Amino acid sequence: MPRLQRLARITHRLRSVRGRWVGRAPRPRRLSPAGWLARWGPIVPLLGAEFIAWVGFGALLPVMPLYFTQHGVDLATLGVIVAAWPAARLVGEPIFGWLADRTSRVPIMVGGLVVTGLALAIPLVFIGAGPFLVMRALAGFATAAYDPAARGYLTDATPTDRRGEAFGLYGAAQMGGLMLGPAIGGLGAAAFGGFEFVFVFGAVGTLVAALAVALRVPEQPVGPTRARHSPGHDLAEFPIEAPVVYEHAADDVERDIERDIETGPGIGSVAPRSLWNRLLVAALVLNLGSYFAGATYEVIWSLYLESKGAGLDFIGFTFALFGLPVLLFSPIAGRWVDRQGSYGFLVIGGVSAAVASVLYPFIALPVQAVPILVVEATGFALLNPALYAVVAAGSPRGRSSTAQGLYGAAGTVGTIVASIAAGSLAAIDLRFPFWVGGAGMTVCLVACLLIGGPAIRGRLGRDRRRRPLAIPG
Repeated sequence: MPRLQRLARITHRLRSVRGRWVGRAPRPRRLSPAGWLARWGPIVPLLGAEFIAWVGFGALLPVMPLYFTQHGVDLATLGVIVAAWPAARLVGEPIFGWLADRTSRVPIMVGGLVVTGLALAIPLVFIGAGPFLVMRALAGFATAAYDPAARGYLTDATPTDRRGEAFGLYGAAQMGGLMLGPAIGGLGAAAFGGFEFVFVFGAVGTLVAALAVALRVPEQPVGPTRARHSPGHDLAEFPIEAPVVYEHAADDVERDIERDIETGPGIGSVAPRSLWNRLLVAALVLNLGSYFAGATYEVIWSLYLESKGAGLDFIGFTFALFGLPVLLFSPIAGRWVDRQGSYGFLVIGGVSAAVASVLYPFIALPVQAVPILVVEATGFALLNPALYAVVAAGSPRGRSSTAQGLYGAAGTVGTIVASIAAGSLAAIDLRFPFWVGGAGMTVCLVACLLIGGPAIRGRLGRDRRRRPLAIPG
């Protein structure tokens, strides 16, 4: 091994030792724009593509239930059509996640986005419950190819002590698109006199995202690299004329580096060797509850606000408003997760979603939903980076996309059940789906904490407390 690399590893080892002596985390340094790009450069193109795709998705989300019902789809059938998307994802995500860990990820991401864009145009050509069902299923299967590969790419391209922040940026890119999309969709629908513009815009936006991934996202090695934590900006210097000391230190560093590859830096326990470990199972359970609650809104939110007298402009505004706290707070929340651990943020986010589901049915005017929506969105801004950090910590080496596929599949199960149930319950009373969604979120949060609470607090907490400190040059 080249001597320069061994010297760098000795420096890392000494930083780790000093970090354990001092026992506290360093004050984070503020990055310049150039420093920020240097840190996040490998994932910036992926974040940009995610933003573009979600602009198109955000434009479509508020009008889809209204478009379907205007073309003769009743509420019960609407629930089945909405459920076709997650049903296809349930089949596809574990398969494509497994595949993404064993082949190049960029072609999978590009192909998934292209098929998604084409599927979004189907309702413009073929009208009726059958074509709508096919469109949703095809789009779901295509996104099942894209999402595990993208999240696995993000996991493997990010140092372990920055994953919370990375997934916070990922969520912010999504919500930035979700904020901008409804505004573009509403203005476009008004300008062109119909919902057809929104489907065209969503399809084109997704195809542009596919082009961005193909041209700007470099292929990354599958599985963890040796650079598992973010380096400092200064290096101590050692004379190389003392070969005995040098070789002993280098051997010590080699053992330390191998331990870090197996367990992650600063974690004293063995890394998961199986996908079925407490961290990952707990994350699957909570993700199921989160999507169970979220799918309720996809089916009935627009219809519920319309029943309270809201117009399409206000409905689009609520979708954009939900994205604002996530856009603003997700990167910050990710940094908090990296420093404080995930446990508290999981609790706050889960409770916020459950309480909001209970309160929505009591509003008398659409505007009264706004403060509840802001609180719920802030909770999700805290929940999502924490949950992704747990999934990353529970992913065995070289199986990050497979773990992400299972994680997505768990959310898909929640979406399927909630979509079908919401349509049937809404046919009885539009308030019932909210209460059932809140109850499901509460049950899954409690189950998550019972299954993985000690592991989340212990393992991720040790990683935070024992993170190495930089030695001032």
